[in-house]
Amino acid sequence: MTDKVNLREELEAVGIDEILRQLDRELIGLKPVKTRIREIASLLLIERIRKRMNLSSDVPTLHMSFTGNPGTGKTTVALRIASILHKLGFVRRGQVVSVTRDELVGQYIGHTAPKTKEILKKAMGGVLFIDEAYYLHRPDNERDYGQEAIEILLQVMESQREDLVVILAGYGDRMDRFFASNPGFRSRIAHHIDFPDYSNDELLMIAELMLHDMNYAFSAEARAAFVRYIALRKAQPLFSNARSIRNALDRMRLRQANRLVVDLDRTLSVDDVKSIEAPDVLASRVFLKSQPAPVERLKIERKS
Repeated sequence: MTDKVNLREELEAVGIDEILRQLDRELIGLKPVKTRIREIASLLLIERIRKRMNLSSDVPTLHMSFTGNPGTGKTTVALRIASILHKLGFVRRGQVVSVTRDELVGQYIGHTAPKTKEILKKAMGGVLFIDEAYYLHRPDNERDYGQEAIEILLQVMESQREDLVVILAGYGDRMDRFFASNPGFRSRIAHHIDFPDYSNDELLMIAELMLHDMNYAFSAEARAAFVRYIALRKAQPLFSNARSIRNALDRMRLRQANRLVVDLDRTLSVDDVKSIEAPDVLASRVFLKSQPAPVERLKIERKS
Protein backbone atom coordinates (compact mmCIF):
# COMPACT_ATOMS: atom_id res chain seq x y z
CA MET A 1 0.00 0.00 0.00
CA THR A 2 1.12 3.57 -0.68
CA ASP A 3 -0.43 6.88 0.32
CA LYS A 4 1.26 9.10 -2.28
CA VAL A 5 1.82 8.67 -6.02
CA ASN A 6 3.48 11.13 -8.38
CA LEU A 7 1.11 11.30 -11.34
CA ARG A 8 3.73 12.19 -13.95
CA GLU A 9 6.04 9.41 -12.81
CA GLU A 10 3.17 6.94 -12.87
CA LEU A 11 2.15 8.03 -16.37
CA GLU A 12 5.70 7.65 -17.66
CA ALA A 13 6.10 4.30 -15.93
CA VAL A 14 3.11 2.71 -17.68
CA GLY A 15 3.88 4.30 -21.07
CA ILE A 16 0.34 5.10 -22.15
CA ASP A 17 1.21 8.69 -23.04
CA GLU A 18 3.32 7.40 -25.94
CA ILE A 19 0.38 5.27 -27.13
CA LEU A 20 -1.87 8.34 -27.15
CA ARG A 21 0.74 10.31 -29.10
CA GLN A 22 0.98 7.42 -31.53
CA LEU A 23 -2.78 7.55 -31.99
CA ASP A 24 -2.52 11.26 -32.80
CA ARG A 25 0.16 10.52 -35.40
CA GLU A 26 -1.74 7.63 -36.98
CA LEU A 27 -5.17 9.22 -37.25
CA ILE A 28 -6.04 12.55 -38.82
CA GLY A 29 -8.91 14.43 -37.15
CA LEU A 30 -11.32 12.36 -35.02
CA LYS A 31 -10.97 14.85 -32.17
CA PRO A 32 -14.05 13.64 -30.21
CA VAL A 33 -12.81 10.04 -30.46
CA LYS A 34 -9.32 10.92 -29.24
CA THR A 35 -10.78 13.00 -26.41
CA ARG A 36 -12.90 10.04 -25.27
CA ILE A 37 -9.95 7.66 -25.41
CA ARG A 38 -7.89 10.06 -23.27
CA GLU A 39 -10.76 10.24 -20.78
CA ILE A 40 -10.93 6.44 -20.56
CA ALA A 41 -7.14 6.24 -20.18
CA SER A 42 -7.26 8.83 -17.39
CA LEU A 43 -10.02 6.93 -15.59
CA LEU A 44 -8.04 3.70 -15.75
CA LEU A 45 -4.83 5.41 -14.62
CA ILE A 46 -6.61 6.73 -11.53
CA GLU A 47 -8.16 3.30 -10.93
CA ARG A 48 -4.66 1.82 -11.02
CA ILE A 49 -3.49 4.37 -8.45
CA ARG A 50 -6.54 3.78 -6.26
CA LYS A 51 -5.76 0.07 -6.28
CA ARG A 52 -2.23 0.76 -4.99
CA MET A 53 -3.81 2.85 -2.23
CA ASN A 54 -6.21 0.04 -1.31
CA LEU A 55 -9.13 2.19 -2.46
CA SER A 56 -10.12 0.08 -5.41
CA SER A 57 -13.70 -1.01 -5.91
CA ASP A 58 -15.05 -3.45 -8.49
CA VAL A 59 -13.22 -3.62 -11.80
CA PRO A 60 -14.85 -1.01 -14.08
CA THR A 61 -16.91 -2.27 -17.00
CA LEU A 62 -14.83 -1.70 -20.12
CA HIS A 63 -16.95 -3.17 -22.93
CA MET A 64 -17.42 -0.62 -25.74
CA SER A 65 -19.45 0.22 -28.82
CA PHE A 66 -17.82 1.90 -31.84
CA THR A 67 -20.27 3.38 -34.34
CA GLY A 68 -19.51 5.02 -37.65
CA ASN A 69 -19.01 4.46 -41.35
CA PRO A 70 -16.25 2.20 -42.74
CA GLY A 71 -12.73 3.57 -42.92
CA THR A 72 -12.99 5.92 -39.93
CA GLY A 73 -10.30 4.26 -37.82
CA LYS A 74 -12.33 1.95 -35.57
CA THR A 75 -9.94 -1.01 -35.87
CA THR A 76 -6.87 1.18 -35.31
CA VAL A 77 -8.41 2.68 -32.17
CA ALA A 78 -9.30 -0.81 -30.90
CA LEU A 79 -5.63 -1.82 -31.23
CA ARG A 80 -4.47 1.23 -29.27
CA ILE A 81 -7.10 0.68 -26.58
CA ALA A 82 -5.90 -2.89 -26.16
CA SER A 83 -2.35 -1.58 -25.61
CA ILE A 84 -3.56 0.95 -23.04
CA LEU A 85 -5.56 -1.69 -21.15
CA HIS A 86 -2.59 -4.04 -21.15
CA LYS A 87 -0.07 -1.44 -19.91
CA LEU A 88 -2.44 -0.40 -17.13
CA GLY A 89 -2.98 -3.99 -16.07
CA PHE A 90 -6.67 -4.32 -17.00
CA VAL A 91 -6.06 -7.16 -19.48
CA ARG A 92 -3.34 -9.81 -19.43
CA ARG A 93 -2.47 -9.47 -23.10
CA GLY A 94 -2.55 -6.49 -25.45
CA GLN A 95 -4.04 -8.48 -28.30
CA VAL A 96 -7.13 -7.82 -30.41
CA VAL A 97 -9.05 -10.71 -31.95
CA SER A 98 -11.17 -9.28 -34.77
CA VAL A 99 -14.17 -11.29 -35.98
CA THR A 100 -17.46 -11.02 -37.86
CA ARG A 101 -20.62 -13.09 -37.66
CA ASP A 102 -19.10 -15.90 -39.76
CA GLU A 103 -16.50 -16.72 -37.08
CA LEU A 104 -19.16 -16.92 -34.34
CA VAL A 105 -22.34 -18.37 -35.84
CA GLY A 106 -22.65 -21.90 -37.20
CA GLN A 107 -24.69 -23.23 -40.10
CA TYR A 108 -26.49 -26.03 -38.30
CA ILE A 109 -27.71 -27.10 -34.85
CA GLY A 110 -24.88 -27.63 -32.38
CA HIS A 111 -22.32 -25.74 -34.47
CA THR A 112 -22.60 -22.23 -33.00
CA ALA A 113 -21.70 -22.85 -29.36
CA PRO A 114 -18.30 -24.47 -30.03
CA LYS A 115 -17.43 -21.80 -32.64
CA THR A 116 -18.28 -18.95 -30.30
CA LYS A 117 -16.53 -20.53 -27.31
CA GLU A 118 -13.40 -21.16 -29.39
CA ILE A 119 -13.23 -17.47 -30.38
CA LEU A 120 -13.79 -16.40 -26.78
CA LYS A 121 -11.02 -18.72 -25.63
CA LYS A 122 -8.69 -17.22 -28.23
CA ALA A 123 -9.58 -13.64 -27.22
CA MET A 124 -9.50 -14.18 -23.45
CA GLY A 125 -7.06 -11.90 -21.68
CA GLY A 126 -7.39 -9.26 -24.39
CA VAL A 127 -9.94 -7.53 -26.62
CA LEU A 128 -12.58 -9.15 -28.84
CA PHE A 129 -13.56 -6.82 -31.70
CA ILE A 130 -16.84 -7.81 -33.40
CA ASP A 131 -17.31 -5.88 -36.64
CA GLU A 132 -20.82 -5.35 -38.01
CA ALA A 133 -22.15 -6.86 -34.79
CA TYR A 134 -25.80 -6.34 -35.80
CA TYR A 135 -25.52 -9.26 -38.23
CA LEU A 136 -25.46 -11.56 -35.21
CA HIS A 137 -29.20 -10.92 -34.85
CA ARG A 138 -31.45 -11.93 -37.75
CA PRO A 139 -34.99 -12.07 -36.36
CA ASP A 140 -36.52 -12.60 -39.81
CA ASN A 141 -34.81 -15.99 -40.17
CA GLU A 142 -36.33 -18.73 -37.99
CA ARG A 143 -33.42 -21.08 -38.68
CA ASP A 144 -30.74 -18.57 -37.75
CA TYR A 145 -28.42 -19.49 -34.85
CA GLY A 146 -27.12 -16.01 -34.08
CA GLN A 147 -29.18 -15.74 -30.91
CA GLU A 148 -27.24 -18.64 -29.41
CA ALA A 149 -23.96 -16.77 -30.01
CA ILE A 150 -25.47 -13.62 -28.47
CA GLU A 151 -26.49 -15.45 -25.30
CA ILE A 152 -23.01 -16.94 -24.88
CA LEU A 153 -21.38 -13.54 -25.46
CA LEU A 154 -23.65 -11.83 -22.93
CA GLN A 155 -22.87 -14.44 -20.30
CA VAL A 156 -19.09 -14.15 -20.78
CA MET A 157 -19.17 -10.34 -20.95
CA GLU A 158 -20.65 -10.35 -17.46
CA SER A 159 -18.97 -13.31 -15.79
CA GLN A 160 -15.47 -12.75 -17.17
CA ARG A 161 -15.35 -8.98 -17.61
CA GLU A 162 -12.12 -8.90 -15.58
CA ASP A 163 -10.36 -10.89 -18.30
CA LEU A 164 -12.04 -9.87 -21.56
CA VAL A 165 -13.10 -6.58 -23.16
CA VAL A 166 -15.62 -6.79 -26.01
CA ILE A 167 -15.93 -4.01 -28.59
CA LEU A 168 -19.00 -4.07 -30.86
CA ALA A 169 -18.68 -2.05 -34.06
CA GLY A 170 -20.85 -1.03 -37.01
CA TYR A 171 -23.06 1.61 -38.60
CA GLY A 172 -24.72 3.86 -36.02
CA ASP A 173 -28.37 3.39 -37.04
CA ARG A 174 -28.04 -0.38 -37.33
CA MET A 175 -26.28 -0.61 -33.97
CA ASP A 176 -29.13 1.37 -32.38
CA ARG A 177 -31.65 -1.16 -33.70
CA PHE A 178 -29.41 -4.02 -32.59
CA PHE A 179 -29.23 -2.67 -29.03
CA ALA A 180 -33.00 -2.11 -29.01
CA SER A 181 -33.53 -5.77 -29.94
CA ASN A 182 -30.86 -6.98 -27.49
CA PRO A 183 -31.03 -4.80 -24.35
CA GLY A 184 -28.61 -7.15 -22.57
CA PHE A 185 -25.83 -5.77 -24.74
CA ARG A 186 -26.64 -2.13 -24.07
CA SER A 187 -26.63 -2.69 -20.31
CA ARG A 188 -23.13 -4.21 -20.52
CA ILE A 189 -21.60 -1.48 -22.70
CA ALA A 190 -19.85 1.21 -20.66
CA HIS A 191 -18.50 3.39 -23.46
CA HIS A 192 -20.30 4.35 -26.67
CA ILE A 193 -17.94 6.12 -29.10
CA ASP A 194 -19.10 7.59 -32.40
CA PHE A 195 -16.57 7.94 -35.23
CA PRO A 196 -17.43 10.86 -37.54
CA ASP A 197 -16.75 10.88 -41.27
CA TYR A 198 -13.64 12.71 -42.41
CA SER A 199 -13.92 16.14 -44.03
CA ASN A 200 -12.51 16.73 -47.52
CA ASP A 201 -9.47 18.50 -46.07
CA GLU A 202 -8.84 15.64 -43.65
CA LEU A 203 -9.09 13.09 -46.48
CA LEU A 204 -6.49 15.05 -48.45
CA MET A 205 -4.20 15.07 -45.40
CA ILE A 206 -4.72 11.31 -45.02
CA ALA A 207 -3.82 10.76 -48.68
CA GLU A 208 -0.65 12.83 -48.42
CA LEU A 209 0.36 11.03 -45.21
CA MET A 210 -0.18 7.64 -46.86
CA LEU A 211 1.85 8.69 -49.89
CA HIS A 212 4.63 10.00 -47.66
CA ASP A 213 4.79 6.68 -45.82
CA MET A 214 5.15 4.93 -49.21
CA ASN A 215 7.78 7.43 -50.48
CA TYR A 216 5.45 9.03 -53.02
CA ALA A 217 4.16 12.59 -53.35
CA PHE A 218 1.61 14.51 -55.42
CA SER A 219 2.81 17.06 -57.92
CA ALA A 220 1.02 20.40 -57.56
CA GLU A 221 -1.29 19.57 -60.48
CA ALA A 222 -2.00 16.07 -59.14
CA ARG A 223 -2.84 17.46 -55.72
CA ALA A 224 -5.36 19.86 -57.26
CA ALA A 225 -6.85 16.99 -59.27
CA PHE A 226 -7.09 14.83 -56.16
CA VAL A 227 -9.00 17.58 -54.36
CA ARG A 228 -11.57 17.32 -57.14
CA TYR A 229 -11.44 13.52 -56.93
CA ILE A 230 -12.34 13.54 -53.23
CA ALA A 231 -15.42 15.71 -53.76
CA LEU A 232 -16.65 13.54 -56.64
CA ARG A 233 -15.92 10.21 -54.93
CA LYS A 234 -17.68 11.20 -51.70
CA ALA A 235 -20.85 11.86 -53.71
CA GLN A 236 -20.85 8.30 -55.04
CA PRO A 237 -22.15 5.16 -53.28
CA LEU A 238 -20.02 2.87 -51.11
CA PHE A 239 -17.55 5.54 -50.07
CA SER A 240 -15.47 4.25 -47.15
CA ASN A 241 -13.46 7.25 -45.93
CA ALA A 242 -9.75 6.43 -45.47
CA ARG A 243 -10.24 2.95 -46.92
CA SER A 244 -11.49 4.40 -50.21
CA ILE A 245 -8.61 6.87 -50.23
CA ARG A 246 -6.08 4.06 -49.82
CA ASN A 247 -7.71 2.11 -52.67
CA ALA A 248 -7.61 5.21 -54.89
CA LEU A 249 -3.91 5.72 -54.18
CA ASP A 250 -3.17 2.09 -55.06
CA ARG A 251 -4.82 2.58 -58.45
CA MET A 252 -2.94 5.85 -59.01
CA ARG A 253 0.36 4.12 -58.28
CA LEU A 254 -0.63 1.47 -60.81
CA ARG A 255 -1.33 4.09 -63.46
CA GLN A 256 1.91 5.91 -62.64
CA ALA A 257 3.93 2.71 -63.10
CA ASN A 258 2.16 1.97 -66.38
CA ARG A 259 2.87 5.51 -67.59
CA LEU A 260 6.57 5.25 -66.72
CA VAL A 261 7.26 1.90 -68.42
CA VAL A 262 5.76 2.97 -71.75
CA ASP A 263 9.17 4.33 -72.75
CA LEU A 264 11.69 1.61 -71.93
CA ASP A 265 14.60 3.71 -73.18
CA ARG A 266 13.93 6.45 -70.67
CA THR A 267 16.26 7.02 -67.72
CA LEU A 268 14.22 7.51 -64.56
CA SER A 269 15.16 9.82 -61.70
CA VAL A 270 14.11 9.58 -58.07
CA ASP A 271 11.59 12.38 -58.69
CA ASP A 272 10.12 10.45 -61.62
CA VAL A 273 9.35 7.35 -59.58
CA LYS A 274 8.20 9.27 -56.50
CA SER A 275 5.85 11.71 -58.21
CA ILE A 276 2.15 11.09 -58.77
CA GLU A 277 1.18 13.31 -61.70
CA ALA A 278 -2.18 14.76 -62.72
CA PRO A 279 -2.84 12.13 -65.47
CA ASP A 280 -2.47 9.39 -62.85
CA VAL A 281 -5.34 10.97 -60.94
CA LEU A 282 -7.52 12.18 -63.81
CA ALA A 283 -7.65 8.75 -65.47
CA SER A 284 -9.98 7.58 -62.68
CA ARG A 285 -13.49 6.55 -63.71
CA VAL A 286 -14.77 8.95 -61.07
CA PHE A 287 -14.09 11.83 -63.46
CA LEU A 288 -15.74 10.03 -66.36
CA LYS A 289 -18.89 9.44 -64.31
CA SER A 290 -19.04 13.12 -63.44
CA GLN A 291 -19.32 14.18 -67.08
CA PRO A 292 -22.83 15.10 -68.16
CA ALA A 293 -24.43 12.71 -70.58
CA PRO A 294 -24.50 13.96 -74.19
CA VAL A 295 -27.79 15.48 -75.18
CA GLU A 296 -29.12 14.20 -78.44
CA ARG A 297 -30.40 16.81 -80.76
CA LEU A 298 -34.06 16.56 -81.47
CA LYS A 299 -34.75 15.86 -85.08
CA ILE A 300 -37.53 18.06 -86.33
CA GLU A 301 -39.17 16.73 -89.41
CA ARG A 302 -40.30 19.29 -91.88
CA LYS A 303 -43.87 19.09 -92.83
CA SER A 304 -44.33 18.57 -96.52
